[in-house]
Amino acid sequence: MNAICGLLGASVGGRNADAMLAALPDSGQQPDEWTDGVVAFGGRSTDHARFPSCLAFDPHRGLAVVADVRLDDRSALGDVLGVPPRERDEIADGVLLLKAYARWGQYCLNHLLGDYAFAVWDANERLLFCARDHIGVRPLYYAQTPGGFAFASTVESVLAASSVDDDFDELSVAEHLTGIALLSTTRTFFKAVQKLPPGHTLAVHCAEASCRVAEPVRHWHPEQVPQLPPATDGQYAEEFLALYSQAVADRLHGPDPVGVHVSGGLDSSSVAVLAAQHLCRQHRPPPAAFSWLPPLGDRPPKPEHAKEYALIDAVCARASLQVQHCSMNSDDITAWLRRDGAFPGAMVGPEYPVQRAAAAQGIRVLLSGWGGDEGASFNGRGTIEQLLLHGRWRRLATVCRGQSIGPRRLLLDHVLPLISPALMLELRRLKDGKPLRARRGFAEASFRQRLRPRPEPLPRHLNPRRIQLQLLDFGHLSGRCEDWAASGARFGIEYRYPLLDRRVLEFAFRLPPEQFLNAEGSRLFMRRALRTVLPAEVCRHTSKAEPAVSEARSDAQVLALPAIGKELSARTTPPSRAHYLDMERLLANLSTAHIRAGHQNVQVHNALGFLDW
Repeated sequence: MNAICGLLGASVGGRNADAMLAALPDSGQQPDEWTDGVVAFGGRSTDHARFPSCLAFDPHRGLAVVADVRLDDRSALGDVLGVPPRERDEIADGVLLLKAYARWGQYCLNHLLGDYAFAVWDANERLLFCARDHIGVRPLYYAQTPGGFAFASTVESVLAASSVDDDFDELSVAEHLTGIALLSTTRTFFKAVQKLPPGHTLAVHCAEASCRVAEPVRHWHPEQVPQLPPATDGQYAEEFLALYSQAVADRLHGPDPVGVHVSGGLDSSSVAVLAAQHLCRQHRPPPAAFSWLPPLGDRPPKPEHAKEYALIDAVCARASLQVQHCSMNSDDITAWLRRDGAFPGAMVGPEYPVQRAAAAQGIRVLLSGWGGDEGASFNGRGTIEQLLLHGRWRRLATVCRGQSIGPRRLLLDHVLPLISPALMLELRRLKDGKPLRARRGFAEASFRQRLRPRPEPLPRHLNPRRIQLQLLDFGHLSGRCEDWAASGARFGIEYRYPLLDRRVLEFAFRLPPEQFLNAEGSRLFMRRALRTVLPAEVCRHTSKAEPAVSEARSDAQVLALPAIGKELSARTTPPSRAHYLDMERLLANLSTAHIRAGHQNVQVHNALGFLDW
């Protein structure tokens, strides 16, 4: 993975560009730099031995690119672009990308598969063209400056440009602290800095004394993919498994040592097994396997935790893997929450010990099963509502019997959302023991009331396809990718997600809805497709609960959070961002009793991650 930055406009040289480059994560390698009049590019490569530069040039066409890119299906792209087969293993992805841009211009994205964030400078057109991959695996932030434009892989690098204002976007802060908003695909914590949304492009036109930034344009349209032609269940499963296996193989390209997550679930387990099979065929070492479970030592697991360990053991036995259990300790929690400016996401913390262990073993690439729930292993939400709306009573009765859904559950969970989503939301809060409108987080009262964060979106169960598309728009997929990209870069680790491959996602969106949920169960399609890949007990396992992982995290929080509370209470001066928070209430919640009960831990993490303590 590369970290990139760039400036466009009158003030591209000098300390501005140097400061942006210095703010990128240090890969231990000499940075790349290039400037040409009104544009400056820079970057740091984490794969310096193989692809020594983040930059590529086509001087005949006046083109230059700075790219954080990993391309899939390079052979097919090389065929179309006329790259000789003997050169394809040596040509850098950035060079291949620039060849595609020289051939097709902005339409090159129709021909690119993989993960990317890049900027092309077209000197003849005086145009900067920026793009981000379909799901947002590679981040790209930007800001307009007086007479110019700045972009980078990190917010910190954009802010390092001297003309970029670092004032907080207080609405984003309020939404973060209350925890009730959609994850924005465009906004950051800073007014001046925006994200290029996943699956979008951005054009910046440079005139003599100014830059004109156009509105982002969407280049990926998953809602337009047609449904697959009729086929048998086995044919759908066979076609999917071939695509999925290719997506895993594409992410093993290159000589870097590989690691995998193993949780005992369908998604991570299948990635691990398929990766091990591909590496074996290439006569490469098996991937290093990491779980979030606590190490056992010589002790047997508790009876209530035994199944978690057994499922992982079954996967590792199938793929001949040696798993390393890496649970989060109190020091990890403190280090995670203390990273000033990083504003850590909720799922970064548990990954810290995995990143540390992987880096110690020289692992440069980690494959994750993240994204399956929204695509191929979708649970079929919306199927029952669709049957209700279309009056398909016989099939509805069959599915309800198979899923053990009685009249009361049918009414509360499926009929009521169609009639009144707002009422259903309030009933769920009461069922969970939460008072109405109780999610206030730890934002300071007058600050929270003054800004009035956007109301929580109402759930709307329409049909499975619409729900899958809504999940894409929610922002959590790209949000985790951004968090893991930033935290992984500090350890020299690049994350790759086979289930977020564009081919795999689009195939899942094209499946008939009954492939995901019927009388036999939910997540049915993935279970069927993986019968020859995974142990039977993993395919049959339906619970997503992880009691051993949850207990280990709770124990670590009981040690870490009260200690953090004491440290904050002992300060003679409050942290500079404390005025945004109800500090008295936050400190009261940093107690063993609150933490052990699990009250408001996400809001606690959001608040402490925001503070500069």
